[in-house]
Amino acid sequence: LKSVLKASDDETLKKRIEADIEKLEKQFSDWKNKEEELEKQEKLAPWNCDTICREGFSKTTVNKIPEKKEMTEDERLDQSQKFMDKYKKEIEKFGYYSNWDDSKEYLLANPHLACEDTANYLTYWCVNLQMEEKNGLMKQVAHQTIVMQYVLELSKTMEVPPIACVPSFFTKIKTCDAKYMEGFNAELKAFVGRIERRAKEKTDKLMAEIEAEEREKRLGPGGWIPRRSMRNYLPKYKTVSIPKILVCCKRC
Repeated sequence: LKSVLKASDDETLKKRIEADIEKLEKQFSDWKNKEEELEKQEKLAPWNCDTICREGFSKTTVNKIPEKKEMTEDERLDQSQKFMDKYKKEIEKFGYYSNWDDSKEYLLANPHLACEDTANYLTYWCVNLQMEEKNGLMKQVAHQTIVMQYVLELSKTMEVPPIACVPSFFTKIKTCDAKYMEGFNAELKAFVGRIERRAKEKTDKLMAEIEAEEREKRLGPGGWIPRRSMRNYLPKYKTVSIPKILVCCKRC
C-alpha cells in the first residue's frame, strides 16, 4: 500500500490508502499487545486443571472436534465397556510408563487411547491396585491417569480432538517452571488421596458383606446358632453362660 501511495497522484486515492495503512497498523499493534498479554498471563498463572486448558496453550493448527451423535446412557456404558475390554492391555501398558517422552510417543502411536474411556479404566485400575495393597504401582498408574485427564481437559477447552493436544501438553510439561510442576503434583496428590479413601471404603464394605454372609451361614432357624456351631464360641466365653452367648449372637 505504501508503494502505491508514493506512485499515486490522486489525492482521494492517497487519503483512502493512508486510512487503510493506519487501520492495519493499529490492528497489528493491538494483536501484538494481546499476544504479549497472553504470554505474560501464562507465565504468572499456576498450572491446574482450570488454567492449563486455555486457548493459546499451543499454536498448532488442528481440526475442530466433529459433532457426535447423542447416545443413551446404556449405549454409552456399553460402548465404554467394549472399548475397555478391547484395549485393556494397551491401556495398562500406558499406565506402566514413567518417562514423559515414552508416554508421548506411545499415545501418538495409539491415538485411539487418548479418550475418556482410558482415563476411566486407569482410575478403576488404581482402586483395584490399592485394594490389593500395591500402593507403589497404584501411584504410578495414578500419575498416568492425571496425564490423561490433563490432555482431555485441554481438548475440551480448545475444542479439538484429544490426540491433537498430546504434543502440546508434553512439550509444556517438560519445559515448565517449578510452579507448573507444583500444580501437576498437587493434582496427583489429591487424586491418590481419593483413590486411597475409595479403596478403603470398598474394602470395608466387602469385609462387612463377607462377615454378614458368614454370620448368616452360622445361624439356624429363628436366628439361633445350632448346637454344633455354638461349641465354636465356648472357648472364647468360658466365664459366660450359654444363654448370654445366645443373646450376644442374636444381637449380631
